[in-house]
Amino acid sequence: MRDHDHALSAEDLRRLRALIYEKSGINLSPDKKTMLELRIRSRLRDLEMISFEQYCEYLFGPEGEQKELVHFLNVVTTNKTDFFREPAHFKFLVNNALPELMARNRSGRPLSFWSAGCSTGEEPYTLAMVLDHYAQTHPSLRFKVLATDLSTAVLEKANRAIFTASVLAPVPEEMRRRYFMRSRDRESDLMRAVPELRRMVEFRQLNFMDNDYCLAEKVDAIFCRNVIIYFDRATQEKILQKLTHQLVPGGYTFLGHSESLNGLDVPLLPIAPALYRKADHA
Repeated sequence: MRDHDHALSAEDLRRLRALIYEKSGINLSPDKKTMLELRIRSRLRDLEMISFEQYCEYLFGPEGEQKELVHFLNVVTTNKTDFFREPAHFKFLVNNALPELMARNRSGRPLSFWSAGCSTGEEPYTLAMVLDHYAQTHPSLRFKVLATDLSTAVLEKANRAIFTASVLAPVPEEMRRRYFMRSRDRESDLMRAVPELRRMVEFRQLNFMDNDYCLAEKVDAIFCRNVIIYFDRATQEKILQKLTHQLVPGGYTFLGHSESLNGLDVPLLPIAPALYRKADHA
């Protein structure tokens, strides 16, 4: 048996779980040990290390804190996303939220939308397509899309905006033709977002554990779906309080269907499944 096939020790597992919680807020349960070992093995290969013990010594040392922490967080964070995931949210956006937000927007400023925990970009690009399509028949709509994530690896992939045909399958054919271009290699099934669509989304790194999210202006709607499930309840409340601080009064928050605000002290009122609105006076 090779050294790096040895299991992660109980003490190193404890230290790694504590580090993940401190730096990202993610409360990784002890039963995720096998998953954690699998993901760290990719770093062992990259660094040509032979054991989990050697890796932990490096990670918790002064050089590891400077050079390895960002890579460690990249491999341990989960990034699952799809185009047009939970499509009822986008229908509500088009049929209800956008007409109301435009009517309330007497200054004519661009409406601002935030994909918080954007992963590899499917959600913010979906948002941008839906908003741009709506603007074709409502030319007074101007909008901005901000997309943030902790992982620099997924942000790099999102910026490249290259997807396989199977990943793009949920995108309506009309939108696929308009917003994506095929590879010049006819054997390839890769497609890339057109420059116009890529320019509609600003990608930025953001850690939910930061004290201040430092957005330049408040946003009209936040999509933060299937993200807070990875945090304990106390951390969920802190994150949602900071998120809603960035939301205009009356603005919308879209969460995942498995996520609940029951018992959390946040100024959000339920209006539909996994959909909330910030109180007008908050």
